[in-house]
Amino acid sequence: MQETHHDCRYFGTYAGVSLPFNLVNAIEPEALSNRNTFIKAYYDDAGRLMGFEKLVYGEVELTHRYQYHGNGALKQAEIVMLDEDPVTVLFDEDGKQVKA
Repeated sequence: MQETHHDCRYFGTYAGVSLPFNLVNAIEPEALSNRNTFIKAYYDDAGRLMGFEKLVYGEVELTHRYQYHGNGALKQAEIVMLDEDPVTVLFDEDGKQVKA
């Protein structure tokens, strides 16, 4: 994910199972050299989570990318796990998952 127009932050893990994930245990960038696993997250100017990469020993194991409706509700989540095909989940303007 491009860092140029996004606020980049680091986390130890996430909580919950609903999308977008709730990232927890913030990590300062200078502490990353002491970690084997961490999450690199990107936020837009409104503070919305636009996506993240879970890195394990330097390799991207999991990626999420999010898009939002104009009202701020989650519109789309693209999920990519290591060695698996991407999965796209769609949501209506009320934030409810759209059945495929």
